[in-house]
Amino acid sequence: MIYELSQETRYVYTAEVPYSSHVARLLPVDRRGQTVRQAMLFIAPVPAERRETTDFFGNRLCHFALDRPHDELLVRLEAEVEVAPAEPYLAALTPPVEEVRILAAASGDPGADSPVHGLFPSPSVPLDTAVSRYAALSFPARRPVLDGAIDLMRRIKADFAYVPGATDADTSPSDAFVAKKGVCQDFAHVMIAGLRGLALPARYVSGYLRTEPPPGKQRLEGADATHAWVEVWCGDEAGWVGLDPTNGMAAGEDHLILAIGRDYSDVSPLDGVIVASGAHSLTVAVDVIPLSGPPGKRLLRAVE
Repeated sequence: MIYELSQETRYVYTAEVPYSSHVARLLPVDRRGQTVRQAMLFIAPVPAERRETTDFFGNRLCHFALDRPHDELLVRLEAEVEVAPAEPYLAALTPPVEEVRILAAASGDPGADSPVHGLFPSPSVPLDTAVSRYAALSFPARRPVLDGAIDLMRRIKADFAYVPGATDADTSPSDAFVAKKGVCQDFAHVMIAGLRGLALPARYVSGYLRTEPPPGKQRLEGADATHAWVEVWCGDEAGWVGLDPTNGMAAGEDHLILAIGRDYSDVSPLDGVIVASGAHSLTVAVDVIPLSGPPGKRLLRAVE
């Protein structure tokens, strides 16, 4: 499936900002099952400085600074991305949970895809005994690891309510677990905390969902903004497998990956520092639309 992807992020400030510095993680990259045909990031006002780097996990970063007074910042991504159907994995044939724990702990691979990086507490995902106990119910002895992870994903979907505005970016997995409500970031963090509490590698994925479903299918939760889900390491053969606890489904052709990290703090779409004293408002608009024409036929738009 080939998608036209756009995200518009707009900050409006109540007082003029004389200077600001930002880093955007809004440019997708090629990954297993995903090919970026084209991607551009438009910024207004035009930055005085702009450069691109790649972080440890292979995410594409755009650093930029504005050195003239402004009362609005607009950042817009326009991209064309091809997503292949997910590889079918028979959950019952993945290694048992005990074996995955041993393999992950013994891994000597220091690379970005090593399971080691998904084993330990991270800035936004501390371990929590109550969350670990909840997750443990999905992993009785010798259960295949992906089978257990799917069960945990479905339990989160059933036990938690999707309530936009009930939490914010700083809500801890522990608080979201107690409240049993939140948004995709919260459900991903709770699932990651539960898996890591059982010494099972898990990492955070930021991305997008198809905005409108195919005919006859239900609209997915989280399709109006950046989405989040989890990847679970299921041994050397299957590797990292994406699971979406918000929608209770495996990540597939409707999921577009933007960035991967240990938790939200590694993949925040737009960070920065501003020199200002006033408040600000933020609006984000996302569209993920299947292309009806041939690949590459539709052109990227410039900032109006």
